[in-house]
Amino acid sequence: MVSPARKVNIVKKRTKPFIRVQSDRFKRVPTSWRRPRGIDSRTRRRFKGTRPQPKIGFGSNKNTRFLLPNGFRKFTVHNLAELESLVMLNRTYAAEIAHNIGAKKRIELVKRASELNVNVINADARVRAVEN
Repeated sequence: MVSPARKVNIVKKRTKPFIRVQSDRFKRVPTSWRRPRGIDSRTRRRFKGTRPQPKIGFGSNKNTRFLLPNGFRKFTVHNLAELESLVMLNRTYAAEIAHNIGAKKRIELVKRASELNVNVINADARVRAVEN
């Protein structure tokens, strides 16, 4: 199994989700973040004691952005040609087989990836240990 070129410690500035204004008061208001736009909104005006809003300062480090916990970046693969483009980058990118690829083609891709020494994230998906 190939290992990442360099294992970097991933630091997230914030892991808690930002919660929508008044989602705790009304069931009809879901918790998924929406920017407050009211002219008198205390949250939009950033009064003391209101909930935090997303801003550019919460962004991830450029070196660790999009890194998976195993140290690789994800690259979605649909066919063998795309898989073979990862040969020189096999210590930076890990292949992820696309969701709409069937079992027969998946087995081919996983087999070829092991020959090329490319890490496949979802190698076990839709592949039975014993065929019926």
